[in-house]
Amino acid sequence: MNRLTTPQGTFELARFPEHPRDPFQAWDAADTYLLQELAEPETGPVDLSGTVAVVGDRWGALATALAAHRPVQIGDSYLGRRATLANLARNGLDRDAVGLLSSRDTPPDRIDVLLVRVPKSLAFLEDQLHRVAPAVHADTVVIGTGMVKEVHTSTLKLFERIIGPTRTSLAVRKARLIFATPDPALPRTPSPWPYRYELPADVGPASGRTVVNHAGIFCADRLDIGTRFFLKHLPTRGGAARIVDLGCGNGVLGLSAALADPGAHITFVDESYGAVASAEETFRAGAPDGAEADFLVGDGLTDLAPGSVDLVLNNPPFHSHLATTDATARAMFTGARTALRQGGELWVVGNRHLSYHTHLRRIFGNCTTVAGDPKFVVLRAVKR
Repeated sequence: MNRLTTPQGTFELARFPEHPRDPFQAWDAADTYLLQELAEPETGPVDLSGTVAVVGDRWGALATALAAHRPVQIGDSYLGRRATLANLARNGLDRDAVGLLSSRDTPPDRIDVLLVRVPKSLAFLEDQLHRVAPAVHADTVVIGTGMVKEVHTSTLKLFERIIGPTRTSLAVRKARLIFATPDPALPRTPSPWPYRYELPADVGPASGRTVVNHAGIFCADRLDIGTRFFLKHLPTRGGAARIVDLGCGNGVLGLSAALADPGAHITFVDESYGAVASAEETFRAGAPDGAEADFLVGDGLTDLAPGSVDLVLNNPPFHSHLATTDATARAMFTGARTALRQGGELWVVGNRHLSYHTHLRRIFGNCTTVAGDPKFVVLRAVKR
């Protein structure tokens, strides 16, 4: 936990789930630059008496600092939502002071101040700007914020095309602001997302099936090479089984498992609302008749009963926004061991250099290599 001091006050903030040794803060210079701008621009403080919408607030730093103005937070991350609620509570603020909408929810009808934390995914920014644009009017104050390495010419072009004339600030502590002036005359075109494509013919049971990707999903326009390698080496299990596609993304692993074993019950889990929506649409489009599945937005496997799962399939992320970390993978492996029955298996694909086998041996007491190539490895751990 760390203390953020802003013109709006001083706040104790943490990411979620909170770890005492987590080296990452719940905010950065882009957040503080924006909060400073709202309170002390050259033209005077921004009027926050109307509807304030905060898009892409990663850990709730912006929403917590602006809670007195009852903002609406629009985000894709379940963990980000939990962080916001926890940060409101630890600062003695009413949890209802912030309206919480997912990236799949309908935005407010009218937005008077639109604050956008630039995401890593340009596609996600495009989709979210398309979704909020109808609520923006000529007098809406639109300010984006991001670190210099996150704000590119393509970023500015999106604001220009969807919102209106756009300019940037000078860089301060490697952060930059984006100012867009709404142009009501711009055509209100629909978002181009979700994107659909067919799987190649050499990836096992799911070959040729349609994949649905909402904006922001990893490798949204094609099958990523790690998943492609994993699809060729998935386990085959006969009879009814409880299988989890953990960190499901667009759901192709779970779909392949359902096609290989139509009697299995598949659970798709991800902390991204867009990912779970993608997985559900992918499954509905390609699953065999009568296949059973459920779709959970959550923190890994914490919502599943211990000892209730036969098989977990996992292609874990190794980035948290721009930071490279194996903390998410380790948490997934630990959660999988708890959720698995005795004799249940966790199958993982990852880059060779990530050394997942070390973590799996420590957590499970065993790890075997199923398949490998110069870049990727598929590993199997069994709950004894």
